[in-house]
Amino acid sequence: MTMHHADIITTSQAVAVFGANGHTGRFVVTELLRRGLKPIAIGRSIERLAEAGFPDRGVECREAAIEDDAALDRALAEAAVVINCAGPFMETADAVIRAALRAGIHYLDVTAEQPSAQDTFDRHGAAAEKAGVAVIPAMGFYGGLADLLVSALMDEWQDADTVEIRVALDSWLPTKGTRVTGEKNKAQRLAVNGGQLGPVPQPAAERVTVLPAPFGRQTFVELPFSEVPLIARHIRTRELHTFLSTTALQDVRDPSTPPPQAIDETGRSAQRFVVEAIVTRGDLRRRILAQGQDIYAVTAPIICEAVQRILSGDVRDIGAKPPAAIFDAASFLRALGSNLRVETSETKSSRMTRGDLTRRNLRIP
Repeated sequence: MTMHHADIITTSQAVAVFGANGHTGRFVVTELLRRGLKPIAIGRSIERLAEAGFPDRGVECREAAIEDDAALDRALAEAAVVINCAGPFMETADAVIRAALRAGIHYLDVTAEQPSAQDTFDRHGAAAEKAGVAVIPAMGFYGGLADLLVSALMDEWQDADTVEIRVALDSWLPTKGTRVTGEKNKAQRLAVNGGQLGPVPQPAAERVTVLPAPFGRQTFVELPFSEVPLIARHIRTRELHTFLSTTALQDVRDPSTPPPQAIDETGRSAQRFVVEAIVTRGDLRRRILAQGQDIYAVTAPIICEAVQRILSGDVRDIGAKPPAAIFDAASFLRALGSNLRVETSETKSSRMTRGDLTRRNLRIP
């Protein structure tokens, strides 16, 4: 089953992009323009923003450093939303969120860092509610995508016995930002064990599974990202664990692995990914697979879809909350159909039934 992209809605409201000249930030600016939105490119250096070609595309550029509250306030002037693409997010998120709250505008970021997502909820929940804005951490490939996939699977279930997520990449050519974050993020990784959020048990568990081509048989090791604090925030489960393919882990830990290389005019790399989420409750097992190309590039349509829904009022809640608490997960995934191929199935005992869950949970006609 392939989901279909929602109609594009054009709005004149401006969307500030902090860290616009980074690898992911450039994808985000391009996607905002494609959707008829008005990006404002923000970075530490106006010269670097110009070198990225933003003025040539009619994109306004503004300079602001994370340490300068006044500059941040000026940079966010007249924006309705700010997207933070500048990691490490443990160093940038708090300052940009505070600036967004001072301006009374919505905030989203693309953090994969568990501590950053958790701190966003804990520090800014009350202020976001009072301001009447959405503050959404991890609205990208890592974090938000898994939260939406698991929530779509849950559907009418109020709780689950287990939630397991497996992320397979045929390669991981890390950006400079990914490397810097990896070097600085030494926090203990968290999972849900026995209904409680706590450290990942050591030694880390492994899984072996067979996935669709080009992946085939894959070995995974438990390595959770920001999806755990997101999902644990609103889904009750005894167990919640995330696994990364060893192929991807070896690449990202190898200092000689090169950065991503563009293979088309959009700037996407050749990297392929598949995210598998499995939710169990009693004797039922629900599974969803999402496949696509380039984890950095696909983050742009994910977060820009969120922005567009916020600007059009297509939200279920406000405040500092996970993506699936703000948006209808099934509808959101349908809107990403040109960027994700999604399949679902349900197993009862030893018998698998395909198709019924897709039509019910995602309301595909």
